[in-house]
Amino acid sequence: MLETRADVNWFYTHLGIDDTYFQSESVEVISDHIIALYGAKVLAYTKHDPSKLVIDLEKIDEDGNGATFIHTSSPGKTSTEGPGATCESRIDEMFLDDSTPQKAYRLETYRSQGSISATASQQLRCYFVTKCNFPANPPKSTRTDGKTDIRTVSDPIFLEKASENTLEIYQRVMWNVEQRFGPVIEVFEVEGSRERRLVIGYKMGGTKKFFSALSNLYHFYALYSAQTLSLGPVEQFSNGITIISLYLNPLPNANAPPIEHSIFQVMKEASLLYCLPDNPFFYAGAGPSGDHAVQEATYAYCGWVFAQHFCNRLGQAYLALKNTLDESNPTHASVLNDIKRRFREETFTRESIAQVIHAHADLTDEAAQLMPTLSYQRLRTQMPLTDAELYDKIRRTVPNKHELQVLESFLIFNKHVLKTNFYQPTKVALSFRLAPDFLPEVEYPKKPFGMFFVIGGEFRGFHIRFKDVARGGIRIVMSRNRENYSINQRMLFDENYGLASTQSLKNKDIPEGGAKGTILPSLGANPKLCFEKYVDAIIDLLIPGQTPGIKERLVDLYGKPELLFFGPDVLSLSPTEGTADLMDWAALHARARGADAWWKSFTTGKSADTLGGVPHDVYGMTSLSVRQYVLGIYKQLGLREKDITKVQTGGPGSDKTVAIIDGSGVLHDPAGLNREELVRLAKLRKPVAFFDTSKLSKDGYLVRVEDQDVKLPSGEVVLDGTDFRNGAHLRFKADLFVPCGGRPEAVNISNVAALVDADGKPHFKYIVEGANLFLTQQARLFLEKRKVILFKDSSANKGGVTSSSLEVLAGLGLSSEEYVDLMIFKDGKPSQFYQNYVRDIQQKITENAAAEFSCIWREHARLQGAKPRTIISDELSSKLNDLQEELENSDLFDATHSHASRRCRASRVLQFSGAIRACPRLVVGCLHGSYLRRIRHTQRLQLVLWRR
Repeated sequence: MLETRADVNWFYTHLGIDDTYFQSESVEVISDHIIALYGAKVLAYTKHDPSKLVIDLEKIDEDGNGATFIHTSSPGKTSTEGPGATCESRIDEMFLDDSTPQKAYRLETYRSQGSISATASQQLRCYFVTKCNFPANPPKSTRTDGKTDIRTVSDPIFLEKASENTLEIYQRVMWNVEQRFGPVIEVFEVEGSRERRLVIGYKMGGTKKFFSALSNLYHFYALYSAQTLSLGPVEQFSNGITIISLYLNPLPNANAPPIEHSIFQVMKEASLLYCLPDNPFFYAGAGPSGDHAVQEATYAYCGWVFAQHFCNRLGQAYLALKNTLDESNPTHASVLNDIKRRFREETFTRESIAQVIHAHADLTDEAAQLMPTLSYQRLRTQMPLTDAELYDKIRRTVPNKHELQVLESFLIFNKHVLKTNFYQPTKVALSFRLAPDFLPEVEYPKKPFGMFFVIGGEFRGFHIRFKDVARGGIRIVMSRNRENYSINQRMLFDENYGLASTQSLKNKDIPEGGAKGTILPSLGANPKLCFEKYVDAIIDLLIPGQTPGIKERLVDLYGKPELLFFGPDVLSLSPTEGTADLMDWAALHARARGADAWWKSFTTGKSADTLGGVPHDVYGMTSLSVRQYVLGIYKQLGLREKDITKVQTGGPGSDKTVAIIDGSGVLHDPAGLNREELVRLAKLRKPVAFFDTSKLSKDGYLVRVEDQDVKLPSGEVVLDGTDFRNGAHLRFKADLFVPCGGRPEAVNISNVAALVDADGKPHFKYIVEGANLFLTQQARLFLEKRKVILFKDSSANKGGVTSSSLEVLAGLGLSSEEYVDLMIFKDGKPSQFYQNYVRDIQQKITENAAAEFSCIWREHARLQGAKPRTIISDELSSKLNDLQEELENSDLFDATHSHASRRCRASRVLQFSGAIRACPRLVVGCLHGSYLRRIRHTQRLQLVLWRR
């Protein structure tokens, strides 16, 4: 009894546990914890080893109101085993990662002042999590400047404990967070001590696992958190802002830089943690000595992702096999395609690359010091090796060819980084501008002009362009499961390259070259947040930093200004959502970041009423071009639309449609789908899942992607709706097939035979490819060889690029006053100028599509079918693009500038006197080149093709 009383007294008086614990916990819980502590002491005593005294106490409220965690802890060290190893990561996962103003938590942590017993030196680390209780009627703000008053958005307990100094600091940080997209990181001295206070503010949901990752960071610099005040390190506010405050002290007698220096390194490396808090190369034990710093670990992660995409190259063996086989032979082509896929899947896996990095952590650390675009290096005393010295060391140290190739990819990465935001003080994702010279010609025959590589905690992405002035959409590639994610991950760069290449062929009618961006969110990630981080990280490399400590000037080996144009693509976050909101956000964010000259033209497809955009889906810009090809086929062959059966992917049709496949499911009726119901869905912009099934015949059906074990009228049972949807385009027959949505290579050389029956008759007579890369080139040629009349994507699906190009022209050519007056709606109604401009765009799309259709049709007839329409389309696009480039680089710009400017002003935008002057010179050059090219396009198109 006396010993128990002594333990109670010791627990209450000498451990230094904050009063918060005793106020928040019941007598029963406190009693249980004291008994558990006593039991732990007895267990350690029986082992005759006081260091084995391990305490692990926790109480998680079943109603979600909070939790208490208490465990033994040594200051300044990251626990790799025992209760402390997972405590903070569990707090992140359970209480902080998914915070919202409606469900937010405060976290208070304390380190006990005394040791846990007279014979053991460990201290207790205590964590108290409580749910925020924001008042329904907060106090009124006393501010008159319109800024947020922290007292109106705080939890009452925080206000009760916070000093005036803390309120002042948090208030200023909060205002900065509201004005920025990324984190706000500041350091304050604590008067009369070496202690430093690190304060980090950010918007809820901006990052995950951040609090637990921070402790690894300051432990690396031999610092420890001494949170002894009655104020938590994590406070959350009802305006959606999180603020972390850590009191850091140097570990006594540690062999480390003084805190007066290292604290600024901690501050800067915290921005890397914000981007990649869950980094497998950062956590203790990652390297042979477990001492990966944040900088080296982040670099290792970026190199890991780079190697995943660019180590799996095909090499000379594949090239030799390709030269031996006949790719026009479907069997040979299928074999090559399978070998290519297996090379990509099996040669260098994510796991095998990670193993190499872990095994040679010292070499990757040294490689990190050689990236020439880092603004400064981590604190170190030794001189880094040169490129040649490091390569020689790698070659001598790593005898395994597989491992050597992985490590060589890090040197390739370093060599081709032209600029990066890696050490920008504040950022939300890591971005790299790469010189694309390292891409092998055998796989990428056309070298891109520029390439961006973006890595975030929840995603990875690329942007590729084939000319300096280029445009194209941003595609968000969603994955339905882990297997699908792995496939998307392996193919992401190739998909991006293929889309950008196709865009180049499409853009023959406009001044800009082809470009494309891709974003691959991790499973469960918010695609909208991924898009926003992707955009912000790329803007970091487009706008020179001017603000020390926030956005500083980068090391720029490219040395020239760059301008990108983003547009909508397969961006819908669900089958029922549009794209304008994302385009709006990117344009407004560019303006907020200081892109005064080009924010209006940065994105296209913006909301019409508020930002003067021309949304593709609202005005049917993409379908206009596709429709001209369908009508062209009808006209040339004397067909009546009402007699033609059609299968379509990507959305509701309007002809005698027998099947529609989109993101929501498969709709089929051999008797023809009800036209009135399709028109209703089209007007509401709804997918087929909303089709009224009472309008189907007895043989019709609707299978949604979420359906399972569905019995079709034929008696066939569909086990999984998603799998059924993914292969549905191969099962139907009709006169016309119009794919307007779907993943790249949905029809490829390995499955295209499924579109031909046993007698050699194709399922479709006519195909108009309205979806980018829906068919591979080999599949197109396979079908054309079997007499299918096929028009490929780069010819049929170009209405969107024309619309976007003219929307960009309005943004660049009109002054801000003109743009607001003419392009933005007033009282919800468009100006007459806007209505006329949209009609002009639609007319131009129709004219261009009809002209190209006629050209391809006549050329195919002239050659009596000897050359496939697919090849004619490619040759036409390439020749016109070559002509555009030739004109841009010639002296015709100066010689024809005045005449071309007058003729270009036939556009409604360019009628304004300052429009040409407002456009960047590079853009004006493209406009003039496009105009001169169009003259030759009109007068000599057939001659160009005949000469080829």
